[in-house]
Amino acid sequence: MTQDFSAKRPTIKDLSQAAGVSVTTVNRVINSPNLVRRQTRELVLKAAEKIGFYGVGSIQDSLRRKEQVFKLGVLLQQKNRTFYRDLAKALSKAAGEFAGGRVELKIQFMDDLSPDNVATQLVQLGRHVDAVGLVAAEHPIVSDAIDTLHQSGVPVFGLIASLTANASVGYVGLDHFKVGRTAAWAFDKMCRGPGKIGILVGNHRYRNQESNESGFRSYFREHNTEFTLLEAQTTYETAAVAEEIVEKMFQDHADLCGLFISGGGIRGAINALRARKLPKGFVSVGYELIDETRSALIDGTLSMVISHPMETFARATITAMTDAVLSDPNSSLKIANLGFDIYTPENI
Repeated sequence: MTQDFSAKRPTIKDLSQAAGVSVTTVNRVINSPNLVRRQTRELVLKAAEKIGFYGVGSIQDSLRRKEQVFKLGVLLQQKNRTFYRDLAKALSKAAGEFAGGRVELKIQFMDDLSPDNVATQLVQLGRHVDAVGLVAAEHPIVSDAIDTLHQSGVPVFGLIASLTANASVGYVGLDHFKVGRTAAWAFDKMCRGPGKIGILVGNHRYRNQESNESGFRSYFREHNTEFTLLEAQTTYETAAVAEEIVEKMFQDHADLCGLFISGGGIRGAINALRARKLPKGFVSVGYELIDETRSALIDGTLSMVISHPMETFARATITAMTDAVLSDPNSSLKIANLGFDIYTPENI
């Protein structure tokens, strides 16, 4: 039933009922709008206009006066890769829900991942935003571009993979050394007996993948030296290359008991695993929960998947970048190591 507020002057309680929020939330919208999600502020404002709330002008002025605008830029890798499309959606959602101000988010995808192109795209984007986050391989040309932006007062964050430069570089992602050790623990506990384990990385210049492998090997050195860890093979983030590498691993190593896919090309690796009858007890651990890895878990091709918590990661990215915009330009940027999700066929 619609409430009639025409007979009396609407109060804050009336406004809270009309907006469907608590009185505390209405008070925050009026007095501390930065503590309330933008969608909620707009909801309360529309309700105030509808019922003729006496303080509607004050709410409008307060919102305009106190709302900080952040222009953020993010460089992601190829748009044809499911993970980066999903990440872009999560970042856009987090930007829209950010309670500390209005975020204008510009996301660009890069097909050409050469250091020269990444550096060029980074500097160009940095001219139009307050802070930049990017997924990139470590390279001196990229580091120099980061320093160029730092000199212009634009903070830079490595996303997924950490980056270095002379200037402070922020980071939002996983503790990849722990990711590698966790994957190794899974092989140690699930494999029916020692054997050879193949390792795939996309590119050793991605510091996250290098750290994955380092943690993986450190676990076995410490806990079980009976396994043989093969030399890591580079897929160049390409499915066709990964498929070819996995096929050759099986041809060259009859006692292959597991495969750790810690980098790109996972579609190809899954195709190669599905194309043959796997030895009983074969263990395979992949990276990131996307449609392909989810189906591979369901049909038993993959034993476990370690994944970024997408929504948590997106919120942490927006928060870290906006904090950097408000901070002293000479202060160290935030390093946010997040927990990771673990999926098996039993919990997806």
